[in-house]
Amino acid sequence: MAEHYYVNDTAQPNGDHEVHAQNCYWLGQARSTTYLGLFATCREAVAAARRHYRQSNGCAHCAAACHTS
Repeated sequence: MAEHYYVNDTAQPNGDHEVHAQNCYWLGQARSTTYLGLFATCREAVAAARRHYRQSNGCAHCAAACHTS
């Protein structure tokens, strides 16, 4: 099932721009986001986010399969 994904425009302290699924609690906490599109996997969403921000990472909560520490 495909989901809508967004990337947080504000980097985390480590420089990562987190990628969130539409229903993620942490997406609602972001001040500014960029809509990435509808994707079947978080990996596709992170790849799309890297076109905007080279240092992008999946959210540990909603995109755990794409999160690297």
